[in-house]
Amino acid sequence: MPTHARDRLLETAERLFYTEGIRAVGVERILAESGVGRASFYRHFASKEELVLAVLRERDERWRHWLEESVTARGGEPLVVFDALAERFARGDFRGCAFINTMVETADPGSAAHRVAAEHKRRVTSYVDGLLAAAGRPDHAALAEQFILLMDGAIVTALREGTAEPAHRARSVAVALLSSPSSG
Repeated sequence: MPTHARDRLLETAERLFYTEGIRAVGVERILAESGVGRASFYRHFASKEELVLAVLRERDERWRHWLEESVTARGGEPLVVFDALAERFARGDFRGCAFINTMVETADPGSAAHRVAAEHKRRVTSYVDGLLAAAGRPDHAALAEQFILLMDGAIVTALREGTAEPAHRARSVAVALLSSPSSG
């Protein structure tokens, strides 16, 4: 457990938001589980919304770093994003995508949390686009959008089915996309 109050708040909030949902978890619960006092909370965050945004931004950085490391370790080919997802889906603490979950919970595309979650998806799309471009695909931008659709679908399906298999099925569809002459 981190020793600094801000870090304890972020770690506790991330765990609770991911496992139970943003709306379901109140500040009191976060304070109780983190061991941080109310005054300290408000020194670091003006509101629960600011805490949510900080959690999402930090998770975005960590998640994208994890994806890049996982893809690189598997050789850097675009299809291995699905292998990395399969690894993630197999973890006992998998509860879907924190960013998809946030967009569903907030529902308002104009809300700050929804915008941060959508920005995460744009960054992941850009990363996948870069992988496809590096692999020499002239249709990389269109393919990246299709890969993200497959990735997001696999995430939601893995949550529903409780298995890593949707990542493998999504990979098979991505292989077919890559085999077609034009994906745009």
